[in-house]
Amino acid sequence: MFDTSSEVYIYGILPFLIFLARVADVSIGTLRIIFISRGRRYFAPIMGFFEILIWVLAVTNIMQNLNNWVCYIAYAGGFAMGNYVGLIIEEKLAVGDIIFRIIVTSDHRELMTRLNAAGFGTTAMKAEGSKAKVHVVYSIVRRNNADKVMALIRETTPDAFFTMEDIKMAKSGKIPVPGAQKSTKRLFRRWRKGK
Repeated sequence: MFDTSSEVYIYGILPFLIFLARVADVSIGTLRIIFISRGRRYFAPIMGFFEILIWVLAVTNIMQNLNNWVCYIAYAGGFAMGNYVGLIIEEKLAVGDIIFRIIVTSDHRELMTRLNAAGFGTTAMKAEGSKAKVHVVYSIVRRNNADKVMALIRETTPDAFFTMEDIKMAKSGKIPVPGAQKSTKRLFRRWRKGK
């Protein structure tokens, strides 16, 4: 397909292919580490297989062209770009669950009502702040719903202090998904009509 002895291949096409291979394997590696940290153990081995396979192909070409400095630059550049691309992909996938910890000095019941109405479970407890008594509202949500929860917090209790953290596992309960109940009801309604 390519003339491997030509200068165009050696200093152009080959480094570009090495660059692409490194972007792919480092992106997969970044996602693999994120999946492991979030307890998605079934995806990690599959991703690890492809990560190493691509890496071996890239290193093999580097070793066959040790006198080609452009390949070294392409290898390092692909590594750097792969980290960036992996994080962008992870951000778009929004994999996993997060916990919101919302500290409210005002009435916390309106916030809980709004979050519950939107399909998010909540738990509240009394706490002692540095200046006054407060309520801490907890909610575990899917990462792709984080923006919706933040908007509800800002709209309902703009003075609230909140943090969010990734969680590895949630047990003995279920994380509601907004709109899931409606779609289930619609499905059963259609089934009954067709009967």
